[in-house]
Amino acid sequence: MSRVHDALRRAEQTGFVAPSPSADGTEPASAAAEVKTAVMAPVGDIDSHILRPGDLRLDPEFLSRVQDVAFTPSVDSHLVDANKPHEAPAEEFRTLRTRLNHLQSIQPISTLVVTSPSPAEGKSFAAVNLALSEAQLANNPTLLIDCDFRRPIVHSLFQLERSPGMTDFLTGKARLEDCIKRISNSGLYVLPAGDSVINPLELLNLREMKILIDQLPRVFKWVILDSPPLLFAADANLLSTLCSGTVIVVRVGTTTIDSITRAMQSLCENNVLGIVVNGARRGELYSKYTYYHSYYYARNEEGGSD
Repeated sequence: MSRVHDALRRAEQTGFVAPSPSADGTEPASAAAEVKTAVMAPVGDIDSHILRPGDLRLDPEFLSRVQDVAFTPSVDSHLVDANKPHEAPAEEFRTLRTRLNHLQSIQPISTLVVTSPSPAEGKSFAAVNLALSEAQLANNPTLLIDCDFRRPIVHSLFQLERSPGMTDFLTGKARLEDCIKRISNSGLYVLPAGDSVINPLELLNLREMKILIDQLPRVFKWVILDSPPLLFAADANLLSTLCSGTVIVVRVGTTTIDSITRAMQSLCENNVLGIVVNGARRGELYSKYTYYHSYYYARNEEGGSD
């Protein structure tokens, strides 16, 4: 525990430290099952699918061309439930959302990379639930992109098809509006990873990726990217140079000072907005919170007031 606290104190020197939004959920174990043998053309053939900025068609009517899908999360997804807004994990993510929205009001931040030093620290859990929390606000369209082409999991959490997705768009196989899905009755849009690729970093290096990230804020208030861990692939480092901010997820009892330090030093851009602490024990964080809300609603039901 003290190791994480020491690392957080170091992080405060570079930016705010976000509150812990974690429940006791972790990266679902099904992530490993999503790793497939890549079948795709080599990098040299991708250049034949060059996309021009105009091909993105991010006009005011773009969102109306996106298909709606029902919200049917998997049973082990650990997603916050909009119908249970007073559960402690949902409240923690709203706190994180409030801090990010405040930052957005004072500086141009709209694209956000969520990553971690190592696997199984909860980065996807944090990215998905932050996106859900942002999308619960009115007039706040939020796009969640699965940029972890090596071990994609976002489509599994929402029980969506993996393809068409980001890789299909970048290789010119599908239009962007055909890759994105809107979760019905919400402001959340999901762009899954797409077909397996043998060259994820080279694909992210394409000019089209930068064009896409630059243009998405024209129609989305927030664009949140779930990326691979910093110490196991260069993808997150590259994505952080394309986005306006980075959030690093660490896990209590797992993440070490050394891995946090090396992860932050690996970034080319000094745009770390904060650290999210995942995996805190529910009893330590939420006992007083639960007491407060239980008291509040009991008073309301009795017609009392404070």
